[in-house]
Amino acid sequence: MLYFVINTKNYPEASGRSAIRLASIANSVAQELRRHKSNVELILSVPAFSISLLSYRYPALSFFAQHLDNVSEGSTTGFLVPEIAKVFGASGSVLNHSEHRIPEEAIRRLVERLRSLDMRSLVCARDENEVSRFALYSPDFLAIEPPELIGSGNAVSKARPTLISSSLDALRRGRVADSSTVLLCGAGIVDSIDAKRAVELGAEGILVASGIVKALDWKSKIRSLAKGLIAAKEEQLGRPKKE
Repeated sequence: MLYFVINTKNYPEASGRSAIRLASIANSVAQELRRHKSNVELILSVPAFSISLLSYRYPALSFFAQHLDNVSEGSTTGFLVPEIAKVFGASGSVLNHSEHRIPEEAIRRLVERLRSLDMRSLVCARDENEVSRFALYSPDFLAIEPPELIGSGNAVSKARPTLISSSLDALRRGRVADSSTVLLCGAGIVDSIDAKRAVELGAEGILVASGIVKALDWKSKIRSLAKGLIAAKEEQLGRPKKE
């Protein structure tokens, strides 16, 4: 399985009615991928305000919160509580994005808490050392995202390709024996070549934000990036390319 996570951040281009349009397009592409048995899962990471509406309209898609807080249910005001997020349709969360860093102990506790709720966790790491440390907590996904490349249009798979392979090695060293944590590649991915190269270097998917949200044609861009993922996997399996 390959994973394709779209993080809309707080971009106005993907807010309000535009959030619904993006989710509709992502849902349409996800249906195409399933029909062709492409083994690519599309996940949307969206602001908490929109999770309930989008998950209700498009139940076949997975929607992640962009952040959650390690606070309890009940008399806690203004926090994003995992249990409440799940009630409103979130199936997981991005944690520790470079734009919203949290203490490592909070990462550990939130990963455990999400697991207990049957929700998935995607933890962002800046370098191989963080990958190795965070792997000990067995999140579902670890995304390598050097901050200086986020939103740059210069993909880590081009600018720092060895960071992906070394992060994969760090993940293998750090994760416990029964862990199924997979590595994602983020930061600066804008085209199918970036996506394909990320998988060739050992990642099992991508985390993309402005590369999609800022694109003029969302459907074409999502299809193109998915095609890059699929092409890399088919080459690894020795299958002929699909036209």
